[in-house]
This record gives sequence, C-alpha cells and structure tokens, in this order.
Amino acid sequence: MLKHLPVRNPRPDAGRFVDTLMGRRAGPPPLIEYIVDPTVLKPIVTGLLGREWVGEPTDRASMKAWLDNFIAFWHRMGYDFVRLEIGLPFAERRILHDDVVARSDHQRAWNDQHQGAIASWEDFERYPWPSPEDVDLFPLEYVCAHLPEGMGLVTCHAAGVFEHVSQIMSIEALCIASCEQPELVAAVFDKVGTLLLAYYKRLFELDKLCAILQGDDMGFRTGTLVAPDDMKRYALPWHKQLARLTHEAGLPYFLHSCGNLAAIIDDLIDDVGIDGKHSFEDAIVPVEVFQERYGARIAVLGGLDINRLSAGTSGEVRAHTRYLIETCGPRGRYAIGSGNSIPSYVPAENYLAMLDETHDVNG
Repeated sequence: MLKHLPVRNPRPDAGRFVDTLMGRRAGPPPLIEYIVDPTVLKPIVTGLLGREWVGEPTDRASMKAWLDNFIAFWHRMGYDFVRLEIGLPFAERRILHDDVVARSDHQRAWNDQHQGAIASWEDFERYPWPSPEDVDLFPLEYVCAHLPEGMGLVTCHAAGVFEHVSQIMSIEALCIASCEQPELVAAVFDKVGTLLLAYYKRLFELDKLCAILQGDDMGFRTGTLVAPDDMKRYALPWHKQLARLTHEAGLPYFLHSCGNLAAIIDDLIDDVGIDGKHSFEDAIVPVEVFQERYGARIAVLGGLDINRLSAGTSGEVRAHTRYLIETCGPRGRYAIGSGNSIPSYVPAENYLAMLDETHDVNG
C-alpha cells in the first residue's frame, strides 16, 4: 500500500468536474468512482487517514461518524464530489452468501433469478409499495451540510427502474411475463418508475447536488438482459423522464449500466438524453474504443477494467491508468476511474496506485 496520500492538498471543484464532462471546458480528466467497498475503504481510512473505523451504522450518532469518515475519504483521495446513494425499500427476494474475500466482514446479496414477489395481478395488488416520503434523506442532507469547500454531491436512487422490476419479479419471471402478461409487466414498470420520479423530486432539494449518476444494470456480456425492444418499451421511457427531470433541475444525467448495450446505446443517447456512460469491460468494448465511437456525443466515465485492477500488479495498474488518461483525456469529456466500481477483491494498493498515477499525470 502507498505510504502517502495520493493527493496532499486537495482542491475539489464540483463545477469544474461537471463542466469538463459536459464539454464546457478543457482540462485534465477528473476522477470518478461509482462505489468503493468497505473492505477497501477500511485500511485507507485507518492507515492513510489515521481515523478510527466505524462499522455499519446502528443509530444517528454512529451514522454521523460513518459519514464523517466517508466524506474525508472522498475528499482526501482527490475527488471533486462525494457519491452516496440511498433509495426506496422495495421488497425483493435475495439470497445472502459470505463474501468471496476472506478479509471482508460482510455478506453479498444475490437476487433470486427464478421467483419474485410479483407474478400475478393479485401479487401486484398485495405488494407493499413503499412511499417516497418515507425515505429518510438524513445521510444525504448530512453530507451536503459537511462537504469541504468546492465539493458536491453525486447521487441517484439506489438501483434503477429495470433493476428493481427484474428483482421484484425475478429476471426469469419477467421474461416469461413479457410474453404472457405484458400488461402486468407494464404496470410494474409504471409503478416503480412513478415512485422513482417522486423520489427524484426530493433529491433536487439538496443544495450541493451537482450530478446524477443513476445505476441500472441492463446488460450482460453479449447483449441486453431482456430483448432490446422490450427494454425500449418498458425501461427506457422511464430513464427519459428521469433525465428530463434532471435536466430541468440544471444537472447532468449520467448512466451507470453494466453489460453490452450496443443494441440500445443510440436510443439512450438520442432519445433518453443521457449525458454520459459509466461501466466498461474490456471483453465487451474497451473504454477507449467506446469513446472513439460515442465520445463526441456523451461523456465517457471510468473504464479501467476490473480484471486488471483486481489481478494486475500495481505497476500494471499505473501503466494502464496513464495510457487511458493520455489516450482518452485529450479527446475531452472523460473522467478516469474503474470500469465498474471498487469491489472487495480489488487490493487497496491497486486502487491507490490508480489514484496516485492520476494525480501524477494530471499534475
């Protein structure tokens, strides 16, 4: 692990971050990240920042202490923002397993792919739909009130319209119902989308909000998780409404979505109106290739492949970080970061090497 912080004197500028990605100003690529797992956070917070670790919050006091560490982490690593998401408590069937990393002290949740909570109209009527007004926004409000000067908040609803519907119904039942009960599928999408719109309106009351980075995994290695026409029929219209609402608030709407979205990317750009794309995998399309194709139309975010981050040496991570900055940076509207997120199995030293090399290159 690095013996020093990647950046010694942070000068965050959320306005510069947004302007760079929206093509309103030139400059070195800013840092971006989607999620950093607590297993990676902990040794950095305790070892480099010298702060006492706070585990899963159990009350308001421990939540404040946890958020103080969280804010300090994003600030001292050199980001222009803190990214934190919370959302509506949809009832979904999940299976818990111990993490694949021995040093991790938490479990991973896997969605039930075969049976969901809604398979019929009776299930739809019985389902305990949550209320946007019942979500406690205290964590986001606390972050906004305690951000260092120049920093902003990047947030969204925790998971997107497609993810929630595919978890509420299960991906298998969703695929069957799209053929046998399309009206039910449309009703579930409409209900979830309407709730997310109402939740977004609450987000736009946060005074330090600088961008939306909405996660909604819609693909896998070779294509979309459901037929592209169904994705366009059910999911994309809701992203379009969320993007419109975000733009009316004067903010960019960035999309994080894993998988191969080639069949719907033009719709996402031209119809939905996304301002940037996050989540890339070299085995699908390397980020620099994607930028060649679409970088004149949207911002390109991250792209350092997770396989390289997790299995490569710190020297290999540094070399590829520099390559991406020098290749993608001059084209504009680019931010450097992982291809997806920083999961528990990424060594902290590799994550820090990516940050350290970015600050070295950017000066």
